[in-house]
Amino acid sequence: MIFDEIGFGSYDKAERKARKAFELYEDGKMSQALNELETALEINPTNSSWHFDKALTLDAISRFDDAISEFEAALELSPDDLEILNSLAVDYTRTGQYDLAIDTFEHMQEMESTFEPGYCNRIITYTEMGLHDLAEQMFYLAQQIKPDCALCYYNIGNSLFARGEYERAIRCWLRTAELEATHPQINYRIAQAYWSDGQTEQSREHFLTELRINPGDIDVIFDFGLFLIERGDIESAKEKFNRILELDPDFAAALFYLGEIAFNGGDSERAAELYNLALQKDKTLQGPCFRLAQNALMKDQRAEAGDYLVCEMKLALEDAGTLVSMGSMFLEIGDLSCATHCLLRAVDTDCASADGYYYLGVISALKEEFEDAAELFSHALDIRDDHVPTLRDSAHVCLEMGKLTEAAERIKKARTLDPGDPQLKELDRRVTLARAKSRAVGFLCRCGFRNSRN
Repeated sequence: MIFDEIGFGSYDKAERKARKAFELYEDGKMSQALNELETALEINPTNSSWHFDKALTLDAISRFDDAISEFEAALELSPDDLEILNSLAVDYTRTGQYDLAIDTFEHMQEMESTFEPGYCNRIITYTEMGLHDLAEQMFYLAQQIKPDCALCYYNIGNSLFARGEYERAIRCWLRTAELEATHPQINYRIAQAYWSDGQTEQSREHFLTELRINPGDIDVIFDFGLFLIERGDIESAKEKFNRILELDPDFAAALFYLGEIAFNGGDSERAAELYNLALQKDKTLQGPCFRLAQNALMKDQRAEAGDYLVCEMKLALEDAGTLVSMGSMFLEIGDLSCATHCLLRAVDTDCASADGYYYLGVISALKEEFEDAAELFSHALDIRDDHVPTLRDSAHVCLEMGKLTEAAERIKKARTLDPGDPQLKELDRRVTLARAKSRAVGFLCRCGFRNSRN
């Protein structure tokens, strides 16, 4: 009996720890809640609910891999618990394990076909996989069970937004707001959709509504600052980025965009100071090194510009326009290898980047690889046939290759677009002389051939 009483006392302590953990969780004290739950589970590791609660606490601090382990432990103890399965599938989605997520959702459907969260949350999985038709199918299945699910409308709104169907996304998110006015960041999402759809006044209204509800939400303030820059309201944008720095002095992106405002306002020294401050806060932030390279080139500091460009190039850039600009700057400082690297990444990112193909053509021409240059220029002209530099440089390559008719055609078109370009005028003169020489040589060859017959 005495041993039974000791065991009971231990389990009672574990229960108290678990209850304390719940209170701490509700108060937002996640680390303390985790400590209490770990103590409870050390005493009784076979309590499925506590593993589940620990997983939810780990989710709250974005430790999703650890949460998955706890959900899986809970599931071993309660294999038919739909709530555990649902939460596990959601975390599989969060960590990009889509096949496991779908398998888990389908298993839930086999167990209980009327469990609505299994369809609602599967919308997210299919959206992230780019399978938007299946996402809509899940939405309609969920609607049959729970037609007024705010989360379903929110999730399918994300799918529609990802497809560029902004008006439909707006309707879904407005429905979410109607059903659940406190849904996190719902006015922010509506503002983003209106912004993307070009409805700027409605976007501004919802940004302001979101900030009235959550005045310290840095994500919203930051995006609103970008919105204001796009609208040309520079002073208001500055106020937003400075407000972010009051809330979080280490927010590097706010420093960067304050630098952008200074740069575009002609204050390059202040811009450079802000870009360097942004780099001090976050060395992985894209943009500051690119701008500092531009600033260095304006001062003809080529070695410094090259160093900044190399630092920017090491980041995982995906913007084709920026990569093309970097390629052109590397060209300017004579680094053809790095220029080629940036430009190839640009055309891999955007196969319709006429500038990318143009500068690759320039590099091939500089290397006297004229066949490659001609092909790259032709590809650039297929995308954009009225670009004078491409027409001019393509004509130059045709001249070097002896393709005088093609050279003349491209010069003619280029001079129609820009009659006063002195480079085109000189190139036209050279092509005309080359064609005249070719005709003269041809004439003499024909005459010589006839004389040899007589």
